[in-house]
Amino acid sequence: MQPSLFASVQWTVSGLTKHIRDALESDAELQDVWVQGEISNLSRPSSGHIYFTLKDASAALRCVMWRTNAGRQVVALEEGTAAVVHGKIGVYEAGGQYQLYADQIRPAGEGALYQEFLRLKAALEAEGLFAAERKRPIPELPRRIGVVTSPTGAALRDVLNTLGRRLPLAEVLLATSAVQGEDAPPGLVDAIAALNALRRAPDVILLVRGGGSIEDLWAFNDERVVRAVAASAIPIISGVGHETDFTLADFAADLRAPTPTAAAELATPIRVLDLQANLEAARTQMETSALAVLGDYRNAILAAMQDLRFQSPIRRIQSGRQQVDDLAHRAAAGQVHALAIVKSELLGMDRRLVALSPLEVLARGYAIVTRQSDGKVVRKVADAHDAIQVRVSDGEFGARVLEQGKTK
Repeated sequence: MQPSLFASVQWTVSGLTKHIRDALESDAELQDVWVQGEISNLSRPSSGHIYFTLKDASAALRCVMWRTNAGRQVVALEEGTAAVVHGKIGVYEAGGQYQLYADQIRPAGEGALYQEFLRLKAALEAEGLFAAERKRPIPELPRRIGVVTSPTGAALRDVLNTLGRRLPLAEVLLATSAVQGEDAPPGLVDAIAALNALRRAPDVILLVRGGGSIEDLWAFNDERVVRAVAASAIPIISGVGHETDFTLADFAADLRAPTPTAAAELATPIRVLDLQANLEAARTQMETSALAVLGDYRNAILAAMQDLRFQSPIRRIQSGRQQVDDLAHRAAAGQVHALAIVKSELLGMDRRLVALSPLEVLARGYAIVTRQSDGKVVRKVADAHDAIQVRVSDGEFGARVLEQGKTK
């Protein structure tokens, strides 16, 4: 079969890819472009280069930033960050794909909206709405937790899952509102006011929504919302966007959380596991205290019983009987002792009387001489005359004085 004279030119893959590359890179407009989109598929390998995809609702563009440019990058990049990327379009031949070789990345909306953010922040800060001294403490164990967010957003699901896991006993009160667009600011203000007006108001309010661009989060920079947060009688924890997102509502809130999930965690510093541990510790302490109190009562009862036995009339009678017996014994012993003393004294006196008795003197050879005429004792020779009476130890006899001796 003869080849056609009008057959199309055949390309190799490399040749066609090179041709496309030359066509793109020769277009001056494509070598100096700014592209706005949302960052996804972010990758930071050890080489230091940055790989990511820039996408919007209907298309995606592969991007790469070489290490030299990445080192000068000051914007923190995260999944879902809205950004404006500058660079040039080229072709990655080995992969057969066109991509943007980025050299600068800026946050989307950094222009007029960001300037308005700074202006409003300075004005409200000058009023004292962001002052640290007006911040109120967050309750450690809230019974009721209010949540202000969209009823269809992922933030609500994340918050409910976190609260259910950490503190399932808490009652969750939901006040729904749009979190993006023109209806969002008045809706957020009304939701905060509705929770404050409840008779059984929540102990803390979570103001949350997921991440987005500065435009998506602008409702939380609205002055009406910021003033409603500052005026709330109930402490408010803000959890708007991602960790790098800051809104004016964050500054006015009593506590700022980097994400909705983190806001739910900060609202429940005491988890159900902590409560169980505290309950077990309290139970142990109560048992110990109860045993100690019972022990004190037992000792007091035993002491009272002992005192009652001591004060018992029977015991007192028994004690009295014993005291009577003891006194009787002591009286008898005292009498015996007293009689012994008296007897001893009498014996002593008897011995002294015997020793002093005239009979004892007579027994030793002495005699008592008296005159028969008048019975007077003859004491001197002159007293002895006529008849005398002589008494000796075994009797007496009469005698007559025949001769008086001479006196000395």
